[in-house]
Amino acid sequence: MSHPEADHDLLLHVLVVAPDLHLASLREQGGVAVWLQPDPVQPHRDRMGLLASPDAPVWTTVEGTVEDAGQGRRVAHGPLSAGNAALLRSLFPDLAPQPLGLATSAGFGDRLGLATPGHVRALREADPSATVRPIFAQQSIREMTRTGRTPRQVVDDATWGTFASGWDFGVGGDADHLKTEEDVHACVDAGFAMFTFDPGDRVDDAAAEAQGRELDAKLDGLPWDALGISKGDLRRRYVGRSVDADGTTLRLDDVTVARAAAKYGAALAHAAHLHRVLLETGAPHEIEVSVDETGTPTTLEEHAFLALELARLELPVVSLAPRFVGRFEKGVDFRGDLDELERTLDGHARIARALGPYKLSLHSGSDKFSVYPLIAQATGGLVHLKTAGTSYLEALRVAARHDPELFRAVLGLARERFETDRASYLIGADLAQVPTPRDLTDDELPDLLDDDDARQVLHVTYGSALDAFRPRLIELLEREHEEHEAVLERHFVRHLLPFVPYARQDREGASS
Repeated sequence: MSHPEADHDLLLHVLVVAPDLHLASLREQGGVAVWLQPDPVQPHRDRMGLLASPDAPVWTTVEGTVEDAGQGRRVAHGPLSAGNAALLRSLFPDLAPQPLGLATSAGFGDRLGLATPGHVRALREADPSATVRPIFAQQSIREMTRTGRTPRQVVDDATWGTFASGWDFGVGGDADHLKTEEDVHACVDAGFAMFTFDPGDRVDDAAAEAQGRELDAKLDGLPWDALGISKGDLRRRYVGRSVDADGTTLRLDDVTVARAAAKYGAALAHAAHLHRVLLETGAPHEIEVSVDETGTPTTLEEHAFLALELARLELPVVSLAPRFVGRFEKGVDFRGDLDELERTLDGHARIARALGPYKLSLHSGSDKFSVYPLIAQATGGLVHLKTAGTSYLEALRVAARHDPELFRAVLGLARERFETDRASYLIGADLAQVPTPRDLTDDELPDLLDDDDARQVLHVTYGSALDAFRPRLIELLEREHEEHEAVLERHFVRHLLPFVPYARQDREGASS
């Protein structure tokens, strides 16, 4: 609630003017106390309270009604607005996203803006020492578009959830899967601290097997000016080179270099361009580069090439997301050969240590329970876990229990929209295996959230579902907030526990 140097007289006054406050949220800084309490008009929603002396600077920025509170102080009650969220971050800088460096980290995607308290509960349960650093404000531009949210709303919702939960260990903020200059600027303005560049649509998967004239043509077509090097100089730089990757030696022959350049050259040029755009803003930041949503796995030699080229292009990364072997589908566990994955994870981790260091980033990381122990051990904690849609699925679990009619409507719409909405997602669901709403009793509905086919169908149709049912789902989750937080806690403890023994707290890393 407060630190030893807190103004206890002020805090006692808060308890007088706001006896119904949520105690975990109460914080004080510089003679200003802020908290959350139930909104008397909408009891399942909160409003902000603030208590300070009349000459406090906050009165020029706080949004809400202001009254005399006695004892020489004023009290304000205001909405959970963007302006008040910005005020919170100015009073308590640990609520504002900051670069996390090389500390072990986890991203908690939140498509509804209500999941952060449950994520905090999971962190506290799984990791009482707070060694795994959280990113509560994490959403891709694709998800923002489909959910109708802005970058500012994503950051603000995470701010309010973090504040409500009393989390004061610091947070990151991941602007995920950025592809354009406009994306970068919008997310800088919103206050994100981590910028994940996704040039995956410029990766040429066919280059992995190209040869002869086809390979030469692909090389000739690369944006060499943007790469700042010629084809000949690149070959002279890398062909015949041996890379010592933390005890593993990788040899780059002519074909390997040519294919790696043809496959990733345009993507590297675009990532470098986005980096320059970000640098021009002057905003504090750290960078991840993602090439995971591509058709062919990133070989160890390709990973080494990527790392060496990122360094040559002066693009420092705090984390890199290769395309791992096997299938990392949305909302379900890993599908593929775990032994092969374990072998390659070790190699990728060695490269990240030797040519960085930077973290390996596990995208589509939701529900990959068989993978977590492998990547945590391979990286020694030099890892970033990224989850997204699984929190939405747990919200639907609450709906299935408490509003079967709503859940049936969501399921029916998901079946209708699946073939359209699955575009751009790696999904293996068989719609024929997903029951129709009328075929299930109310008691059977929650079980669908444990079925892989149903999970994926519900997972990728979230945009359509929220277009149709957002107010009703939000109202339900606000009313059943205790169970919503509890199901998220149980679910994310399973995600986090394998990483805790390996978690590293050092914050030094590639940030600017």
